[in-house]
Amino acid sequence: MTVHLISFRRFFAMPSICPLILGVLCLFGRSVPSQAADKTLPPGKGDTVPPVTWQSLDGKPVELAALLKQGPVVLVVLRGFPGYQCPICNRQVGELIQRADDFRDAGATVVCVYPGPAPGLAARAKEFLGDKTIPDHFRLVLDPDLKFTTEFGLRWDAPRETAYPSTFVIGKDGKVVWSLVSREHGGRSKPVEILRALKD
Repeated sequence: MTVHLISFRRFFAMPSICPLILGVLCLFGRSVPSQAADKTLPPGKGDTVPPVTWQSLDGKPVELAALLKQGPVVLVVLRGFPGYQCPICNRQVGELIQRADDFRDAGATVVCVYPGPAPGLAARAKEFLGDKTIPDHFRLVLDPDLKFTTEFGLRWDAPRETAYPSTFVIGKDGKVVWSLVSREHGGRSKPVEILRALKD
């Protein structure tokens, strides 16, 4: 036992050992940034939305900046095609279309983003529309391979998921006036909430 105590004393008395131990302790004591901290967060109220270009169903570019020149934009991010057509998304878009006249009166363009794997995405989006009549101030745009969804901090990275269902009201100045991000399939924004935000 005495030999071990002497060995430890000699070990810690070595000039190069103390700095080494101190460095190891500092390394393990240093806070490591969490994975969540590295992820992009969705824009919140007062944030300026970065330039965005989507694809129309026929492959043409749809620029957010161009739409904002006409008035505020209601940006609705759907679940798109996670392997099936989401019935809640279907109902949400139907409710928005029912209030189309109110959105027109508010001078707003409603943009619904349909994310999913790029192959066949346009066909899936057309299937989603079905027999809906899209008003002229509404747009259904594509997000192939969820590039926009990921950059916007809305990627729902889980099996058979695509994006967190979300709504953003963006003023003509490009700043978010109101937003709602749902971390589940439900919890969607209601037209009355969106219209109220457009009036504020």
